[in-house]
Amino acid sequence: MVESRFECFLCSLRTVNILLPSREAAYAHGIATAGVVFAVSQACREGYLTNCGCSRKKRPNSLHRDWIWGGCGDNIEYGYRFAQGFVDIREREKNHPRRSPGLARTLMNLHNNEAGRRALYSHPEIACKCHGVSGSCSLKTCWNQLASFRVTGERLRQRYDSSVRVRFNRRGTKLIRANSRFRKVHKEDFVYLEESPDYCVPNPETGSLGTVGRRCDKNSDDMGGCRLMCCDRGYKTRKAKLSERCHCKFHWCCFVKCKVCERIIYIHTCK
Repeated sequence: MVESRFECFLCSLRTVNILLPSREAAYAHGIATAGVVFAVSQACREGYLTNCGCSRKKRPNSLHRDWIWGGCGDNIEYGYRFAQGFVDIREREKNHPRRSPGLARTLMNLHNNEAGRRALYSHPEIACKCHGVSGSCSLKTCWNQLASFRVTGERLRQRYDSSVRVRFNRRGTKLIRANSRFRKVHKEDFVYLEESPDYCVPNPETGSLGTVGRRCDKNSDDMGGCRLMCCDRGYKTRKAKLSERCHCKFHWCCFVKCKVCERIIYIHTCK
């Protein structure tokens, strides 16, 4: 059920009001902050920024003793600090009264921003380059490197699936898990205050247009597949005639001449 809701949220991301303190808003904050860390860290390495350069991270103990620690790694430390100041400043400048809904949302956003940063900062990779005659790799130079953003996005997706609902503590000073039977909240977890609305149906209050009428692929089990896109409501199929260029040939000199071919296609839309 969580997976289906997440897919529907992505389908409607452009129109959904992420001001709702739901797990989707938590994901949006986390991945946006991770994107800042990723972009700035790599910009430092490429020399696009004057305030930073290559990573200065110390040699890890796990690295082979004969390998050289050097090269120019992604400056994850600077990217983390930059995102911490740049992204969080908007939340920290807000002045909410104690126990107010606004304060709870601010604490939620700050926590999820940190979770997004840690998805990169806490999971660096070591990249190496071989040296030696004819690529014998008798010597290696290694450096610190970010994981690909696809890997980071998948890690954040897993955080979305396991996100924890929270509430104020009795003093109204911090957020704690809403249900004490659930596991404790860690810094890399996403947290949210309210359950997600149903993004499958239109809802003017949340800004969701729903998925009625959206095109889908009946042969796919991914996000664009009819099962997920249509939220198990089923889909309609219609035939359409598609005209496209075909049998193109190059003629000397110098133009391409094509014929126009027509074919019948089937279009599937959600009910």
